Amino acid sequence: MQDTVDVKPTKEIALETECIRYTDSGWSKTIASVPIERELTIYINLKEFVTILCTPLKLNFLVIGFLYSEGIITGMADITMMRVCDAESEVDVRLTRDDYELPKRKRLTSGCGGGPSFITYGQRVESDFELTPKEIMALTRQLQEHMDLYQTSGGVHASALADRNKLLIMAEDIGRHNTVDKIQGECIFKGISTRDCVLLSTGRISSEMLLKAARMGVPIIVSRHSPTGTAVRLADELGIALVGRVRGNRLSVYSHPERLGFRDN
Repeated sequence: MQDTVDVKPTKEIALETECIRYTDSGWSKTIASVPIERELTIYINLKEFVTILCTPLKLNFLVIGFLYSEGIITGMADITMMRVCDAESEVDVRLTRDDYELPKRKRLTSGCGGGPSFITYGQRVESDFELTPKEIMALTRQLQEHMDLYQTSGGVHASALADRNKLLIMAEDIGRHNTVDKIQGECIFKGISTRDCVLLSTGRISSEMLLKAARMGVPIIVSRHSPTGTAVRLADELGIALVGRVRGNRLSVYSHPERLGFRDN
């Protein structure tokens, strides 16, 4: 790729605002931090493609991951140039193919802000990767400890890609789908394989999240919330262990529990 920009944010990602707080001592005025929400419009070969609501952090990775998860690119070799411009409100992406046609149809997802999606299928994940419940609980605690933006302002989701022992890549955003795209994009950019890893998220696992995980080749996806019914069905079909309601020393496994060592004798 010939032209890129710094992946660090050039704008603030949290804003201080006045609020009225209630505690056991009564009411008081205070200053609170809230996360910044911005519109990011992606142009492909000078044609408007889609507008995403996001946190202005790791925008390069967000765009790369989104284009990959939607099947528009297969890797960095498909991009000749990408530039974030106009106070981070637009991204200009040039593909190696001049004859690229934008998708004719898109569907609205259940993501924060009604996220757009153009892909409705996933490929079955083939992997022998397994984790124990205790390993998953330990990784979940690591994720909570590294949620810097959440600790500052709240109101955001976090996701992380991890191996058996530690977090490899982490991302925070107002949209839980965006966090997965940021992780995918950073892995593509840095040449990090997402296969035989676990994807952890603070948000509810929906069908779109599950399809993104399948696209990454991730055999285990974990959340502290319950998944949707469609996500459970897809996880079962795609060979993904779907783990939810991870709280303290408890968790629930909705599909492929053998990836967590469960054997129904």
